[in-house]
Amino acid sequence: MASRKTKIEVPKSTAQQLGGIIKSCRDIMRKDKGLNGDLDRLPMLTWIMFLKFLDDMEDIRAEEAKLAGKKFRQVIDPPYRWRDWAAKVDGGITGPELIAFINQDEAVRPDGKRGMGLFTHLRSLQSTNGDRRDVIARVFAGTVNRMVNGYLLRDVINKVNDIHFTSRDEIHTLGNMYESMLREMRDAAGDSGEFYTPRPLVKFIVAAVNPRLGEIVLDPAAGTGGFLVEVFEHLKKQCKKAEDFTRLQHGTLFGIEAKTLPYLLCEMNLLLHGLEYPEIDPENALRFPLREIGDRDRVDVIVTNPPFGGEEERGILSNFPEDKQTAETALLFLQLIMRKLRRPIAGSKGGRCGMVVPNGVLFGDGICARIKEELLKEFNLHTIVRLPNGVFAPYTSIPTNLLFFDRSGATKEVWYYEQALPNGRKNYSKTAPIHFEEFSSCLAWWTKREETDRAWKVRASEILANNCNLDRKNPRSKEDITHLPPEQLAESIQRKEQRIAEIMINIKDLLINKEV
Repeated sequence: MASRKTKIEVPKSTAQQLGGIIKSCRDIMRKDKGLNGDLDRLPMLTWIMFLKFLDDMEDIRAEEAKLAGKKFRQVIDPPYRWRDWAAKVDGGITGPELIAFINQDEAVRPDGKRGMGLFTHLRSLQSTNGDRRDVIARVFAGTVNRMVNGYLLRDVINKVNDIHFTSRDEIHTLGNMYESMLREMRDAAGDSGEFYTPRPLVKFIVAAVNPRLGEIVLDPAAGTGGFLVEVFEHLKKQCKKAEDFTRLQHGTLFGIEAKTLPYLLCEMNLLLHGLEYPEIDPENALRFPLREIGDRDRVDVIVTNPPFGGEEERGILSNFPEDKQTAETALLFLQLIMRKLRRPIAGSKGGRCGMVVPNGVLFGDGICARIKEELLKEFNLHTIVRLPNGVFAPYTSIPTNLLFFDRSGATKEVWYYEQALPNGRKNYSKTAPIHFEEFSSCLAWWTKREETDRAWKVRASEILANNCNLDRKNPRSKEDITHLPPEQLAESIQRKEQRIAEIMINIKDLLINKEV
């Protein structure tokens, strides 16, 4: 009788195991009638993983405190810890009782007693001197459980229970996987006008601005935390001793994000990458009058991609000078950033910024020109990087640029650098996006500047005399629009239509100011 061959089980890698868990969770969630697409499923998975993550971190900290002979106080008290209601795979609370415990203000708790529901308890947490209780309360203030089937929710919880946040290997792998999930969420949100900054672009801006350990860094439009994560990784390489890591963890990174979903994702993203106490403001960054922002509110570095094309409510516009009130959010954020950068006082260096702006900011007149005049006269706008078409494809076709400026004095000259598409490419796309390596030439040029086929400079006096028009074409460009291929001709027409739309915004601004 022939011997039967036995199949040898190949051990799964950490990435394969975690990938399988997350896929299973999402498959289960698809069966729940309360969820509609990834924009619902990803936040659900995020807050569930968030609570498992916190519980695993509590175990680590309790053990560390025990070894150090110190007392340890739990962030979340029983019976609201993950281990109390979620970790029991077979005998844990499930079905309608689980939904009631999570959603209701008052419910039967896992210990059989009546008391506050889970979310109500988490929202009530507060610290005496700032710790994770405040983070938890802020996160769950805007978090909603959208699953309606408690048995399916129990199945998801049981799957997440197999993720071990005590393992450095799993945390690192999950951090990478989480970023891919954020990209998927960005893909789903693209249809509703939301899109996020490509990681290579974020990495380039951070590398060019080069934050240093000891500086305070802000992203006033933090989104899902991409810039802050990249700065955290950038600064972590500068840490050599325990005090350096402590400085990085506390009082270094700050963000502002008013939308509930990106805020939750931002908190989780930063925690997964190792920031123990993310300091993210969950309210509108533009809510304070500019005149009330003083030296104690200013920071050393700002890196950001503020929203553009939107409109703010009338009450927000009143926070800005009367002659600079505009419906274009990118210009409001530009004014905020200019105000938030640290002034050079008593020999200290002034703050610096790297940010994304739409093309309309470069050529806009009226209110836009007045804002740029202040930028040129009171700040050093030393570099504009002109990005190629399609960097944000397929979410928007609006041409974009990078502004780099600091508070070292008035602008004398503006350097332009034209970031070209790779050879043979006509555009970027979702399947063929931009890569960080493509910025290597620009980074090499950054510290040793000279005019090239891609780089040129313009005197600030010439720009000021020309109504502050920053939309300067490469003088060495040989491109002739009459010989462009059809795709690029279409893009040129689209850019002109975009300019018309931006002129209409300027007209709208004038009408608003007349009404005032």
